[in-house]
Amino acid sequence: MLASHADRERAVDVLRAGFAEGRLQQAEFDRRVGRAYEARTVAELSLLIADLPQGPVAVQPSAAPAQAFGGPPVPRTFLPAPPPPTNGKAVGSMVCGVLTTMTMGLTGVPAVILGHSARAEIRRTGEGGDGFAMAGLVLGWLSVAGWALVLAILFLAAVAGS
Repeated sequence: MLASHADRERAVDVLRAGFAEGRLQQAEFDRRVGRAYEARTVAELSLLIADLPQGPVAVQPSAAPAQAFGGPPVPRTFLPAPPPPTNGKAVGSMVCGVLTTMTMGLTGVPAVILGHSARAEIRRTGEGGDGFAMAGLVLGWLSVAGWALVLAILFLAAVAGS
């Protein structure tokens, strides 16, 4: 629906109230007011005031249809961003690291390899799971160090015994 002059003025009034309450910075307020006066449709005006208290009621994707609230749904732009997915290699690294106690250290090397690979992917792609990767790395390296210590003691015992 095309916006009228009264629609634009109502949107600017909401923006002024948001600015007066300290919800908008001066530059943001000026930019939005300019866009409000240039808006051609009511939907464009709704986008400008959707994140302010007098704006449209936010509708969650799982909530009732937008018509129940008397207006169009708020676009995803104003809803919180979903958390990034967890890296699968990071989870695998942590699982291998935890399993080192039950496998007598055999999964330590895969934990280290998966952990380093996962951390590189996480830095590159922005996925989640850095804590899982770090836990797998720590447990994997502890397992590798434990096996190195055991082998060194056995080697020294064999050399000392001969």
